[in-house]
Formats: sequence, structure tokens, C-alpha cells
Amino acid sequence: MKLTHNRAVWVMVAVTLMWSTAGVVTRHLEHAQKFEVTFWRSFFTMLCLLVMLPLFKGRHVFSRMRQGGASLWWSGLCWSGMFTFFMVAIMLTTVANVLVTLALAPLFTALASRFFLGHRILLRTWVAIVVAGGGIAFMYASQLSQGVSLAGTLVALCVPIAGAANWTITQHAHAHGKDIDLLPAVLIGAVLSSLVTLPVAWPFQASAHDLSLLFGLGLGQLAIPCLLVVVCARVLKAPEVALLGLLEVIFGILLAWLGAGEVPGQDVFFGGALVIGALVANELVGWRDRA
Repeated sequence: MKLTHNRAVWVMVAVTLMWSTAGVVTRHLEHAQKFEVTFWRSFFTMLCLLVMLPLFKGRHVFSRMRQGGASLWWSGLCWSGMFTFFMVAIMLTTVANVLVTLALAPLFTALASRFFLGHRILLRTWVAIVVAGGGIAFMYASQLSQGVSLAGTLVALCVPIAGAANWTITQHAHAHGKDIDLLPAVLIGAVLSSLVTLPVAWPFQASAHDLSLLFGLGLGQLAIPCLLVVVCARVLKAPEVALLGLLEVIFGILLAWLGAGEVPGQDVFFGGALVIGALVANELVGWRDRA
């Protein structure tokens, strides 16, 4: 599957739209609780990838996974953390809080690359980290003053931390001549997430309606977008993927607003604007400098 640059951009937009459906879909579940929701989404993602990976990567993909080394499994563990923390956070707090917090991933990644890989952080990135951190701090302070539980937002904070760890592991492996294949790592993450959440998800309470929605998330919100991102990454540069990925925040908040009546508070609008603005400015300036 080969794409032109313009088509890759539109496919990436579609990917972010698919990613953003998790919040609004979970708001229409009937009986499934937070850990059961996490289990079923990861389990269905695993099933879908078991079918799709041989079609996409060849029938020897699973045998090649055994040669992936420790880095592949560490990456899979990070994916497992991201899958688990994300769905638990979505069930504990608003979609807007979770998505704005997730947008910190590029800045956490920059910090991780500085402390673990020795990469230099540019002044513009330090400014973006300070501004975005101020936006998150404002959101937290506003929620505390309103008596809102921060549990969901703190759980959501674990997602970009796990994402930064995943990127660091990937870069370390690349520096040693061992590239990590994204899709097998995602499969490992789905398997581990399913195994970890199964004991706390039992006994199951999900209705047939819930299972159909969660299967849709496993297929359309994770499995298919992950395949498409691999295709887009062959055409788009990393800053383009990072900028387009921010559309997930906008799409996710709008879908939860329109599809579930979840209206974001003023603290989310202001804090989110600081976070997204800092990220966009950082990427655009970097893009201009490289050009």
C-alpha cells in the first residue's frame, strides 16, 4: 500500500478520528465497568491483530517475533501500560481531561531523551514544556478547588509517561542496530493488558450491546489505526505525524461533547489551549528550522 503525501495526510487525519472515538463510545456502555472495559478492548485488539498481522506482515510474522529480543517485549510492556491506563482514566474522569493530559507525550519524550539518551533539548522545547506544564497545573488546581477527584487525571498522566518510556526504548534499540517493529509490539501490549486486567475484570457484567461497542474499539480504534500509522509513517515526516496526531484531542473532545453531552469546563479550555498551543508552536518552529 503506497500513498502520496497528500493522501497520507488525509489517512492520518482519519487515523486520529478513529483514535478519538474511545471516549464517546465508552459513554454509551450499559454495564461494563472500568477494568472490564479495559480487558475487552485489549482482548478484541489482540484477536484482530492476530488475524491482520499475517495479512499485513506475512505469515512468518509470529516466528520473527521470537527474534525480536528484549527490546520488543519491553516496548510491548509499555504499550500494555498505555492501553490499560488510558481506558481506566477514561472511566474515571472526563474525556477532555484525559486527552489534554495525553497531549503531553511529546514533551515527556523530549525529557526522557535528555535524561536517558543524552539528547540536547532546544530552548524552544524547554519553553513548550514550561507552558504546557502550566496548562496542566491550571487544570489540576481548578479541579482541586472544585472538589473534583484527580484520580482519573493522575492515571491519565501515566499514559504519556509510558509513551515516553516506549520511545526511549525504541531509540535505544535503534542506536544499537535493532529496530523494533511497531505492530508486533502493539500485539504484545494487547496480550499483556488482557492478562493483567482479567483477574480484576471478573466476573464479567458486559451486555451484548457493550461487547459490540468494545469490539468496535478493538478493531476500529486500535487495530486498524495502528496498521494505517505504519503506512503513513513511510511517507510523512515525524513532525507531521506529531502535529496531525494532536487532532485526536480536538476530535475526541468534540465527539464526547456532541455524542455524549460531555461539555468541557473552562479550565479544560484554557489549560488545553496552553498545552496544544505550546506543542503546535514547538513543532512548527522546529519544522521551519529544519526546512
